[in-house]
Amino acid sequence: MTSMNTLKSATALAGLILPLAAGPVLAQDQIDLRMTIWSANEAHLAMFNEIAAGFTETHPNVSVTFDSLPFDNYTTTLTTQIAGGNAPDLAWILETSAADFVNSGALAPLSEAFANAEGYDLDDVTEQATALWRANGELHAYPFSTSPFAMFVNNDLIAEAGAQTPAELIEAGEWTWENAIETAAAVGANGADGLIVRDFNYQIWQNLASIWRGWGASPWSADGNTCTFAEPEMVEAMSFIHDAIFNKGAMPGPGESVDFFAGDAAMTITQISRASLLPQGEDAFDWDLVPLPAGPAGEYAVIGQAGIGVFQMGDNVDMAVEFLAYMSNPENSAKLAQFFPPARQSLLNAETLGETNPLLSPEQIESVVIAGIANGQVLPGHEGFAEIQQVVRAELDALWTADADVQAVLTSVCNRIAPML
Repeated sequence: MTSMNTLKSATALAGLILPLAAGPVLAQDQIDLRMTIWSANEAHLAMFNEIAAGFTETHPNVSVTFDSLPFDNYTTTLTTQIAGGNAPDLAWILETSAADFVNSGALAPLSEAFANAEGYDLDDVTEQATALWRANGELHAYPFSTSPFAMFVNNDLIAEAGAQTPAELIEAGEWTWENAIETAAAVGANGADGLIVRDFNYQIWQNLASIWRGWGASPWSADGNTCTFAEPEMVEAMSFIHDAIFNKGAMPGPGESVDFFAGDAAMTITQISRASLLPQGEDAFDWDLVPLPAGPAGEYAVIGQAGIGVFQMGDNVDMAVEFLAYMSNPENSAKLAQFFPPARQSLLNAETLGETNPLLSPEQIESVVIAGIANGQVLPGHEGFAEIQQVVRAELDALWTADADVQAVLTSVCNRIAPML
């Protein structure tokens, strides 16, 4: 069963379950909320449990359990739970699947409850951050993480190759994709690896948006109805990437496993939360964090986003909404900002973010985090994205060979997914 059909089935199921949950919950009744997440990171879980404990202090009959699901099949596992009548009360939702969840009717409305929550200040949550999670003006999930993609840099490897560092290129006003790849190629020729798009691995193609947006390229039109993979902007961007891999040796090829944070590569594109992976002590290297290079279409930013929603088919919808309001209030949003860049305007400043991200300098926070959130576009998503993602991935396999015809491959992608759009 596809994810979209699963959600539709879950929505229909909600109509059967909700009446069973009617009636007030008595104060003494025990309520056990379950929230699915895709992180098993101990620091993340400790913070979530701390927030849950604060909620329990004023709601002694409520417990909150965080259920960690593997990231690779997170959405599939979640929709399977929903279809099987085992939906969590709350869940993290990926930006690529936002349209499916928000438009399916599976998620509870949040706007009124948030607006009425004491001290919540819904107006502090930016409209740009919530745009993906609204339908007909109603908020259906809270964007707890709005994280820009940026470039982590190993200055030691670049210096050893005699190339220019991104900081030097930025100072000279020459931080472009062309120059970034030249630096990566120089490091590659010196025995290390150049540039890694983290988590791409020739599978998660949407992460290449961190490059192709510099050409003004997109996989489909703004309304989502027309495939634009074969348009000139995308063809030029993918040709640039293909050349960097197979001709310049600036990026690892298919099947190569390289870890920037182990000191094996000069640069990696990823989100700022990965700063926690930077080596310390004897293994540390001279690192930097810089914005994405400018492309032919100019400067740009790309953000990954995650929301938290409450499922309507749950037995404790009102309490789950109340917990989400507590979890995303100003105080707890400041705690979440340690790992997940916030959607609240009041927290988007170097002083606040610096307290929760001590590894980053004020300049890095301003130029990468704050500017990226203000100007960034979210990774591409679409209704039925899980199915579209797999079809595109399979078609793009033909691109990852040295003699690939880029235009032909991307035309084939559009021929396959056009009916799905």
